[in-house]
Amino acid sequence: MSSLSEEDLSCPVCREVFKNPVILSCSHSFCRECLQHFWRTKGTQQCAVCRRISAHEPLCNLVLKNVCESFIKKEKPEEICSLHNKKLKLFCLEDKQPVCLVCVTSHQHDQHTFRHIEEVLQAYKEELNKALTSLQEKLKHSKKLKGEFKRTVQHITAQADDTERQIKHQFEKLHQFLRDEEEATITALREEEEQKKQMMKEKLEEINTHISALSHTIRDTEEMLKANDVCFLKEFAGSMERVRISQPDPQTPSGALIHVSQYLGNLQYRVWRKMQDIVHYTPVILDPNTAHPHLIVSDDLTSVRLTEDKHPLPDNPERFDYFECVLGSVGFSSGKHRWDVEVKDNDEWTVGVTTASKRKGEDFYDSDIWSVENVEYFANTPQDSPNSSASNCFHVKQDLEFVRVELDCDEGTVCFSDPVTNTHLHTFTATFTDSVFPFFTSLDPLRILPVKVSEHFTCNSGSSSFRHVSSCCPRLMSDQVTDVLL
Repeated sequence: MSSLSEEDLSCPVCREVFKNPVILSCSHSFCRECLQHFWRTKGTQQCAVCRRISAHEPLCNLVLKNVCESFIKKEKPEEICSLHNKKLKLFCLEDKQPVCLVCVTSHQHDQHTFRHIEEVLQAYKEELNKALTSLQEKLKHSKKLKGEFKRTVQHITAQADDTERQIKHQFEKLHQFLRDEEEATITALREEEEQKKQMMKEKLEEINTHISALSHTIRDTEEMLKANDVCFLKEFAGSMERVRISQPDPQTPSGALIHVSQYLGNLQYRVWRKMQDIVHYTPVILDPNTAHPHLIVSDDLTSVRLTEDKHPLPDNPERFDYFECVLGSVGFSSGKHRWDVEVKDNDEWTVGVTTASKRKGEDFYDSDIWSVENVEYFANTPQDSPNSSASNCFHVKQDLEFVRVELDCDEGTVCFSDPVTNTHLHTFTATFTDSVFPFFTSLDPLRILPVKVSEHFTCNSGSSSFRHVSSCCPRLMSDQVTDVLL
């Protein structure tokens, strides 16, 4: 081995001492990485020296690998102090540098503390290993985040595609309604056209008969004027009678033209008014990005139900991951707001408002919450915490079909009632410093009721127009109407 030089142990490709050497069937050796790079470049598995094609994967050259490692160890220079040309055996803790025995007595290291280099080496290796472990954990966590981010991108794509599908479906319903209205309006127009044209045809026949009668009378009168005097005098009285009793001229009938204003007048408004029969407004829309993975939000974002299967949803910051909750899409910070929730045939539910400042883990009930519920464990669990806002969770014992929530941000009140019987359930008073969101939990399907919107206008100068909204549920009291300024 002493006769081998660095050139003898060098890879023909990189010209350096072999690293992880492999041997081909032609007996030439290369660094594994160099050979793979050469093959990728050439596009064929040929030897970089003799150009012979290799039909098999290269084998690890263990003998050459051991020789190269021994050569590198033998050729590795020993660390020597640059000042005193002595071996570096100690380590200066103040300067964080290895030193020789002569350096210990030098003025440069006066009052410094030294340790044997092996002792410090072991401690530093342990410290570096801890840091390396931390970096490896961070790398592992980052790779996990990368996977989550990729899944989030896929979820965003799925969300966009599904939302686009639903948008098209909703607009198609509107388009179909407009097409039906257009067809009905044009059909009515054409029916009136046929009626008016038929009426005018009858008038034309009438005028033709009248013209024919007049023509006969005129011809008879002209013939009489040509007769001799005696005949003229004999027939004069009869002729005058026929002329006098001729029918009056037919008149153009009233309303003969198309009633254009009936079709074009306020056309868009009239169609919009009809649209109110098929279009409803829901005062609270659920935010599916906040829903716990065990909850399913309906396509129209107005109802929610619990499932046993956990859906693979992104763990975004807005989403609940412990309590099976979902929030409204819009938070309220001012004004009055009201919505009705259908909870019939539902054994476990919670309805209310919250700041939802904490949504992860068990800390959600440390947020401000004002709710009514019929869920025993929700009613009891928060009260176990002395710092919790659980006193704002009111438990109802009666079976309800609907719950009405009335939020007055300016007055600082949240009122709950039974809209069917108009029975008051509970009222909370608070000072809202942050936006509050409608929030819901449910074992069985729970639905936010839509409201029917109607418009009326006043003619008084300076007066405002209002939009009346009332519940679409026939069970709810008809006088429960809210006026909202347009």
